[in-house]
Amino acid sequence: MEEYLLKYEELEDKLRMIDLEEDSILKKSEQSFQIALQAINQLRDDLKGDRLRLQSDEISFFKEIKPKFVSKLIYHLSVFNIETNKPNGGIKVKRKYYQNELDKLKRYFDNNLEFYRYYRTHSNYLDHKYFVRGKQDIRLTLDSFFFETDPNFSTSHDFKVSNILANDLLNVYLEDELNKLSLTDLNNEKTQVEPKGKLTWTESKVSLIELMYALQARGVFNNGTADLKEVAAFFEDTFGIELGQYHRTFLEIRIRKTGRTKFLDSLQESIIRRMDEADEK
Repeated sequence: MEEYLLKYEELEDKLRMIDLEEDSILKKSEQSFQIALQAINQLRDDLKGDRLRLQSDEISFFKEIKPKFVSKLIYHLSVFNIETNKPNGGIKVKRKYYQNELDKLKRYFDNNLEFYRYYRTHSNYLDHKYFVRGKQDIRLTLDSFFFETDPNFSTSHDFKVSNILANDLLNVYLEDELNKLSLTDLNNEKTQVEPKGKLTWTESKVSLIELMYALQARGVFNNGTADLKEVAAFFEDTFGIELGQYHRTFLEIRIRKTGRTKFLDSLQESIIRRMDEADEK
């Protein structure tokens, strides 16, 4: 099982980099979906050479390993569909739309309450039926999707586990979008009494964090005495942006295989180009 877990960690690393590098939610979800699909296809190929001789190994694979991969596929496909189907309109329209999507998750929970309880309480007395291939039983509340799957790569309930994990991620995503709408609504009220002309950061968040770290490392604030927390607070207040876990983002920037200072390099290229253009006039 260890090799499968390592491959899942590789998948998470790739998805994390896409999340950092791509700001468009549609592009991000589309690229992430393709990466997850490739990983699942590779997982299927790997399983062909692994007979899972012990039933305990088979249960572990279909209860714990495969759902981790498939949940990422379901999640990013769902985000893509949610965002492409999002109606045009004001904050109230969008808030109602996201709330309806949350209600769908609750309905799935209500319709599968018995299995939710079984899985969440780490029960195992039905694992030999739920997570062993060829043990499908119509009395166990099967998803219709099950009958369209590869019987050598599916059990009666591994897809339900995938849905549970994906729905956890979707719940966080939708709650976050609703919170953003509330913040936007609050900011709109503030701008009615604030002067116009405030600059907005329109590059990626990761680019701003890269710039922030560079300026703090150079010691350009308060004669070099300002710490990173102070600089981050200044950037968030100035540009009206939440930098989130910027320490983690910086770690991801550090482990880039190429272009560790991609944004700073682009700044240098831009200013040199501006100078060259000015020289030609």
